[in-house]
Amino acid sequence: MNQEKQTVYSEKFRASSVKIALDSDRPLAQVARALGLNPTILHSWINSCMQPMESITGRRTDNYLYDELKRLKKENRLLTEERDLLKKATAYFANE
Repeated sequence: MNQEKQTVYSEKFRASSVKIALDSDRPLAQVARALGLNPTILHSWINSCMQPMESITGRRTDNYLYDELKRLKKENRLLTEERDLLKKATAYFANE
């Protein structure tokens, strides 16, 4: 049997990979391949980040929720701007 050497990724690399995947418009598998990862690994990292984490003191940290909220607000702002632009373009071409 082939025994592959298991790669150990740093916590910093995992966190940045998850952030890239969540901020990207591309499919998760495509992002994973671009980072040189198996899509299953990246998916499991994202799932572990989305679940509530507890520190040594037992307090829950919600940093991932704030990051996700920030990303969604940015996306919402962009979509609103695009919608408004399309409304103006539709009105302009309808008058011609």
